[in-house]
Amino acid sequence: MDRIQFSQLVDDALDRLPRAFKDKIENVAIIVEDYPEKELQDEYSGMLLGLFRGIPRTRQSVFWAGMPGQIFLYQKNIEAICRSDREIVRQIEKTLKHEIGHYFGLSERELRRRGY
Repeated sequence: MDRIQFSQLVDDALDRLPRAFKDKIENVAIIVEDYPEKELQDEYSGMLLGLFRGIPRTRQSVFWAGMPGQIFLYQKNIEAICRSDREIVRQIEKTLKHEIGHYFGLSERELRRRGY
């Protein structure tokens, strides 16, 4: 799948988020890359599908805007674990929700308990 098609699927997944979440997401860039940097991949066990970098919303101060948060989705890793375009769509949505959960301050454990 080319980058434009994949990015459109990411945009579609964002559009499907409940309004209650979409309205609260501020100052976050969604970035699609082929793979994570090697050093980053070495930090995590397993294949890294996405990553949130930034200060979770629950820890942000109203007095300091800070740098924008970043949510990375790693296209080639997502494609590698999927067997069809339909699975890619589902995995994008799941990974995006997982990383948005980190933006909202949820831990890895809390997200896994919720199925993300």
